[in-house]
Amino acid sequence: MKKSLFFISFCLFLLSVQSLLAQAPKKIIIENSDFVDINETIAPGATLLTGNVKVNHDGVVLTCNKAYFFQKENYLKAFGDVQLVQGDTLFLNSKYAEYNGDVKKAFATGDAVMSSPDATLQTDTINFDRNVQEVFYNTKGTIVNKDNTLVSKSGRYYVAQKKFQFLTEVTITNPKYVIKSNHLDYYSNSGHSYLFGPSTITSKTNYIYTEKGFYDTKKNLAHFLRKSYIKYDDRLIEGDSLYYNRNIEFASATRNVKITDSVNRGVVKGHYAEIYKLKDSMFVTKRAVAINFVENDSVYIHGKKLMVTGKEGDRIIRAYNNVRFFKIDMSGKCDSIHSSTKIGLTKLIGNPILWNGESQITGDIMHLISDTKTQKLDSLKVLNNTFLVSRDTLGTGYNQVKGLNLFGKFKEGKLHEVDVIKNTEAVYFMRNDANELIGINKNVSSKINVILENNEVESMTFFNKVDGDLYPEIDLPENARKLRGLVWRGDERIKSKDDIFTKEENEENDKLVKAGKDEATKENVPMKVRKETLNYDKKKPAVKSKK
Repeated sequence: MKKSLFFISFCLFLLSVQSLLAQAPKKIIIENSDFVDINETIAPGATLLTGNVKVNHDGVVLTCNKAYFFQKENYLKAFGDVQLVQGDTLFLNSKYAEYNGDVKKAFATGDAVMSSPDATLQTDTINFDRNVQEVFYNTKGTIVNKDNTLVSKSGRYYVAQKKFQFLTEVTITNPKYVIKSNHLDYYSNSGHSYLFGPSTITSKTNYIYTEKGFYDTKKNLAHFLRKSYIKYDDRLIEGDSLYYNRNIEFASATRNVKITDSVNRGVVKGHYAEIYKLKDSMFVTKRAVAINFVENDSVYIHGKKLMVTGKEGDRIIRAYNNVRFFKIDMSGKCDSIHSSTKIGLTKLIGNPILWNGESQITGDIMHLISDTKTQKLDSLKVLNNTFLVSRDTLGTGYNQVKGLNLFGKFKEGKLHEVDVIKNTEAVYFMRNDANELIGINKNVSSKINVILENNEVESMTFFNKVDGDLYPEIDLPENARKLRGLVWRGDERIKSKDDIFTKEENEENDKLVKAGKDEATKENVPMKVRKETLNYDKKKPAVKSKK
């Protein structure tokens, strides 16, 4: 029993000795020195090494012109053409260096240069901790990595990850752009940059701001999050998430997208957009709305899809599928809209209907014409099966004007005069100043002229082959008070800018906004964009507009 206990104790003792030996620091080995001298007066406790000095320590080789080696402390001071080499991954050059073999740390100063296969760092002083394989500096440093030059007040380099980290002001200068940030991670092998906090990217073509983002400096692809925007000379692009391809000047935005056109005084909003700078085109969907500022008023145009193409002065706006629009004095609906700034023509295509104040206007073809210089509304053209209808202010009847075509003129943004021509018919409830019903005017003619003031009928004049009369209410039955083809759609009238969206679109919008808030609360969002961003160029664009 005693022998067994003794044997076990002895084995434990051997294991503890082996553990201590394993943990003991390795000694610095002198491989070469032309001259060796020990002078306690000059350097107590040190060996002076001179000429072609070369030492080795645990995979690191240090060379220099002269060194003081403190063998007891396992410590070295090196002078002149100092170079520390770790495998083929790190080279550290300086005028002076110190190396501690016990703690495996190096200190280099005097034109210090750190080189790796991908990048070169130049600064005054460099510290290298081999235990964690980290290099750090607190003096102004310049890093050159292919086309990129990074300048910072301080920084840290993670050898294994080939990552530079900057927590103070840093600038990346590239022939095409300049990146500035106070917190940036840069991978020298891939050229990937991760931006944290307020950061800017400036180039001849645009200016980018972000507080969380990713930029691939090799492929010129980027993904930006949190308060990000891209600013061109005449256009500002904002969104919760922005993708950018500098090679083709393409950008896409997701959630809470806002594109501001400063030259044409317009804004386009939605939850997804694609912008092609070189093609002067834009595609927007998911609660898409274009807002144009004209005559101290705003025109809101909504469709499932919006497309804006062309340069300033020759811009075309297209809206598709269940289009709705609104301005203070006018609103309408149609299947699609085609609007050209060059000729000042806006076509309402497919089942168009227009509300001017309380009046409803319908026809097969409807065009709004603007002054090309002032962009103000000038005239209205409605062709085939024209109807102008409004409700009688006090009764249950309808004031109606029917004809083949309608031509209207605007005055100060409001529809002021209307001519209805060919096979015209009218039913109108006549009232006196006390709003008492005088009778119901029903007649036919070749042309009817209507003057409006404040969106209400001021006068009505009939021309050529007038046939009709003013009937007392009791003498005109209900079925004779409506012209053939009358369809009143007052319940569809768009009364505010919020009415341009359907209930289903509002519900979808609430979901998208909530998804955006949830995404914003997640940690390390930029770290996951790498795969998404680098694979984005494989996607097919939604718009293929010609130059």
